[in-house]
Amino acid sequence: MNADLHCHSSLSDGTLEPEALAARAKANGVELWSLTDHDEIAGQRRAREAAAELGLPYLTGTEISVSFAGTTVHVIGLGFDADDTALAAGLAATRGGRGPRALEMGEALARVGIRGAYEGALKFAGNPELVSRTHFARFLVEQGVCADMQEVFRRFLVEGKPGFVPHRWARLGDAARWITEAGGIAVIAHPARYRLTPTEDYALFVEFKAHGGRGVEVVTGAHSAADAQRYAGTAREFGLLASRGSDFHSPEESRIDLGGLPLLPEGLTPVWEALAARIHLPH
Repeated sequence: MNADLHCHSSLSDGTLEPEALAARAKANGVELWSLTDHDEIAGQRRAREAAAELGLPYLTGTEISVSFAGTTVHVIGLGFDADDTALAAGLAATRGGRGPRALEMGEALARVGIRGAYEGALKFAGNPELVSRTHFARFLVEQGVCADMQEVFRRFLVEGKPGFVPHRWARLGDAARWITEAGGIAVIAHPARYRLTPTEDYALFVEFKAHGGRGVEVVTGAHSAADAQRYAGTAREFGLLASRGSDFHSPEESRIDLGGLPLLPEGLTPVWEALAARIHLPH
């Protein structure tokens, strides 16, 4: 199935409205879609209603930032009850640290001669609670400081560079619990992206499964074919469900468009099979 269960709207760090994403997914042949904004579920009703109007099956989604082994790891939640109060409270607490962090990033960039970065980033953020490194990067590209987003991150926004400010996110167990208790399935997003040692990578999945996590994103925009095979192996080893999503943010910035991914490797159980009862089908 051409399922795309990972993308972002203007309510987090994407550039398109939920309705435009739904239309793009449908036009690109997506057969099951989920909007997974960072630490936010405010766009869920709009996404679900837009999908329904287009005849596109839909799963609720979000992407939660967690801290693990000194690294920020992302956990996707799929198929949860979007009205669950504990999940909403957990996401609000996670978002709460982004505002002060963004102010610190602006101050850090000012110290190396880039003034007005916080205000500039705010212009690109549809949701002031969710000002992120991506919004700062868009401002620096607009100002001509860097040629593209990759250069901004490389020069300014990763650990050890002038604009990097760490943030303490939710704990892995908290994120898995919020999703699971809201009726959903927790999935480790794009695991090949994290700079974890093999031992830390293994420990991540051991701990994740112990907290009730049930899935891993095998095919995603940041994964090579070799990465997909590696994490297909992880799915088999840990008995995890396999997920698939482009991590689409913007027509100009994303490597893979909605619906443009290769299929899951054979021999895996897709996460959507376990969520069949949670899929919002068009009327």
